[in-house]
Amino acid sequence: MKILFLHVDYIEYEAKEKAIKDAEEIEEKKVRMDDALVAFISVENNDSYLPGVKEIKDVAEKLSVKRIMLYPYAHLSSDLAPPDEAINILKKMEEEVAEEYEVKRAPFGWYKAFKLSCKGHPLAELSREVKAGEEEEKEKEEVVSKWYILTPEGKLIEAEKFDFKGHEELKKFYEYEAFGSRKADKEPAHIKLMQELELVDYEPGSDYGNMRWYPKGYLIKRLLEDKVEKMCLDAGAMQVETPIMYDVAHPALSKYLKKFPARQYRVKGDKGREFFLRFAACFGQYLMAKDMVISYKNLPIRLFEVAKAFRREQHGEVSGIKRLRAFTMPDMHTICMDEKQAMEEFKKQFELALKWKDIINIDGEVAIRFVREFFERNREFAVELAKLVGKPVLIEMWDKRYFYFIMKFEINMNDSVGKAFALSTVQIDIENPKSFDITYVDEEGNKKYPYLLHASISGGIDRCVCALLENEAKKMKKGIKPMLPFWLSPTQVRLIPVKKEYVNECIELSEKINARVDIDDRDESVARRIRDAEKEWVPIIIVYGEKEREGKITPRCRFDCGEIKTIEELNNKIDELAAGFPTRKLPLPKLLSMRARFK
Repeated sequence: MKILFLHVDYIEYEAKEKAIKDAEEIEEKKVRMDDALVAFISVENNDSYLPGVKEIKDVAEKLSVKRIMLYPYAHLSSDLAPPDEAINILKKMEEEVAEEYEVKRAPFGWYKAFKLSCKGHPLAELSREVKAGEEEEKEKEEVVSKWYILTPEGKLIEAEKFDFKGHEELKKFYEYEAFGSRKADKEPAHIKLMQELELVDYEPGSDYGNMRWYPKGYLIKRLLEDKVEKMCLDAGAMQVETPIMYDVAHPALSKYLKKFPARQYRVKGDKGREFFLRFAACFGQYLMAKDMVISYKNLPIRLFEVAKAFRREQHGEVSGIKRLRAFTMPDMHTICMDEKQAMEEFKKQFELALKWKDIINIDGEVAIRFVREFFERNREFAVELAKLVGKPVLIEMWDKRYFYFIMKFEINMNDSVGKAFALSTVQIDIENPKSFDITYVDEEGNKKYPYLLHASISGGIDRCVCALLENEAKKMKKGIKPMLPFWLSPTQVRLIPVKKEYVNECIELSEKINARVDIDDRDESVARRIRDAEKEWVPIIIVYGEKEREGKITPRCRFDCGEIKTIEELNNKIDELAAGFPTRKLPLPKLLSMRARFK
């Protein structure tokens, strides 16, 4: 928002004719105000009214004025907000300023003739540029939480009084949630690992938080997407695809957008239209659900999409692949008849999320957040969820509903620098069905608003890769060899021929092994090639020489693989490790001598 302040003896204007179709309707065309502060205002994209109000009050206080004229003035900026958004912000500014001052506001969208007499003193002419940000956040209603620990036995204990012995990671998570900051002053361990392993890196040619994924990292991402996609489809979800950008002026979306101004990337379209890049797949699925004809017999209905999303997160919060501005999120929305059905679906999706935690081999901490009234009515349900986790969970309790949901849960992980981040989540939403006019027809033929579940069974796929690396970094600190889950390892088996004459035989052998196999045929010592395979976390290494030529193998495993002497036994072990998981081809040339480096 840009503001030009003039301290005037008087200002008078006359509204002549409408400049735009969406101009405000007015009763009084001629207005005069004496001895006043005039604020010429350009409302810009992503603006909020609170920072502007603060600036106007600060200047008015310095000038000791009692009267203020708010005057829409588009000529201060080339990045103007849509008319409906600008009018809304100006009206809110008028309401706020009017609490302490006599205020008049010139009409928006009119050609106006005006005259004024500016006072001649050092503060009579000032300009300001204000943005929605930290000041706005401070002005918002503070969310008041109370923190508890819920045990699988059903005990609800105030977090401050809970004995965290044996639950040190839960204690770290609670302290971060209750007292911590998202901004990182240290670099988390996964950043160095993602670069060393040539998985993913920063892209200097793009906006910060938009990453480049190398072949090995992209393979891991796609395998994770394949797995969570199958889980959602198996759970009865219907897979859809929706646009990545939406009209800022769309009546159902404009109110929603105002809640998240700092998250938006804006895009100019044809004929002056403006769009925003989605920061979740909610919008497209909401609009799709609104246009559906739904009977109570059809419920529950699950819509699912592996969605690319964009959030203009604060720069200090963007860190490696833990918090990004462009990310992939498997998003599922479930339309439910009532609270009972919503809770039944919530439990099923909660169980899927716990299964996902086991699939990627992380031991995360669970947080469940409630509006107190809902918790007190459904306490046994909460205990049931804690029993499924099998260990104490963190409970956040709100005395009133601050958000669109009455209940949500996340699986969270503590990283190497003491910051927690969320992966899987499920939420029970009671607000957005009304906001987007999503309805179903009940048994009596009446239209009803459903309950709506938001779920990401895995959480952000990029964050899952982050969680995998952070988890292995913790193991490394304890002296344990790091390794990705076998199904996600880019190279699952590496063959190292002792001599050049064995390379062709290794190529033939690689075709007989049921895994992603590569061959280190470089002109390096065997010891060096083994060390390099270890640095890449290759789970199975086979040095190929005379004994192997005779059909006897002795794999070096990064895990306990038992006794393996033949290719048949090796394949049996690989089939056991890969059972139930998707697979993809090796993402790089099979011969290491043919590979370029990405760093």
